[in-house]
Amino acid sequence: MKYRQLGNTGAFVSELALGAGTFGGTMDQDEADAMVRAALDHGVNFFDTADAYMAGQSETMLGQAFRNLGLSRSDLFVTSKVNNPMGPGPNDRGSSRLHIMDGVKKSLERLGLDYLDLYQIHSTDPVTPLDETMRALDDLVSQGMVRYLGASNWMAWRLSKALGLCDKRGLTGFSTT
Repeated sequence: MKYRQLGNTGAFVSELALGAGTFGGTMDQDEADAMVRAALDHGVNFFDTADAYMAGQSETMLGQAFRNLGLSRSDLFVTSKVNNPMGPGPNDRGSSRLHIMDGVKKSLERLGLDYLDLYQIHSTDPVTPLDETMRALDDLVSQGMVRYLGASNWMAWRLSKALGLCDKRGLTGFSTT
């Protein structure tokens, strides 16, 4: 396996990631464990999931696989995402401070981890002010709950605006886009 520098960081991740988006549903825990084991046997250290994948089951099963296989946290690079609907309530979605802070805590509980290596905003929230989103993400880094930040499915102009805001305010910006 080849490893590459993650965005503008000093961290190295496998060129291939195991996406756990299908964990849950018709897949059982033994199958998830086998997939994680096979990925590790081939040098994969990068594991990707999101809170909304299978309504949180993906995170739960991925975390259980790590425990079942007795893996060392230092051998794993784990990423999750927030923004998509997680329930019927008006605050169960989006990139508000409220949803981000609640979302990361729930993701960490489901994964059984103390921190995420990379936490990404999964998609654009047209309602929440960008400043609110970036301040909440910066706080997660400051609190040690997240090491790096990223954005998924954002338009270039929005990324540029977010990075400019972070530079102007001294906030942690995105390491990956």
